[in-house]
Amino acid sequence: MMESPHTFLQPPGWPRAKGYSNGIVAGGRTVYVGGMVGWNEQERFETDDFAGQFRQVLLNIIAVLQEAGAKPEHIVRMTWFIGDKREYLSALKDIGQAYREIIGRHYPVMAVIEVSGFIEDGAKLEIETTAVIPDAVSASPG
Repeated sequence: MMESPHTFLQPPGWPRAKGYSNGIVAGGRTVYVGGMVGWNEQERFETDDFAGQFRQVLLNIIAVLQEAGAKPEHIVRMTWFIGDKREYLSALKDIGQAYREIIGRHYPVMAVIEVSGFIEDGAKLEIETTAVIPDAVSASPG
């Protein structure tokens, strides 16, 4: 995994954030990924397991990013919408493992928000993502 090309913001005296960053400075071409749910490319859920859907969400995000020539280390923001806080918390170990396998040890700015439901029946979570491809990389997508 390549080191992030972005600058992570860590105010003096603040404890280091765990699993996310407080802020990032990035310059380049911006890629916006709409809310991804945990279904496959045929829009079918293969599991109703939270961690399993989370893994698929990340794979979906990476697939969209690749279309723009972006990589996981270019992600600057993720907003997670979860349907059940308890289900999310009980799956944290598997979520962390899937995150590290697919994204690596790159922790962008993140927010996790519990919501009352999703448009897609069967969805356990939805994640919006923003990535910034540095100018030096922007000229060569794919």
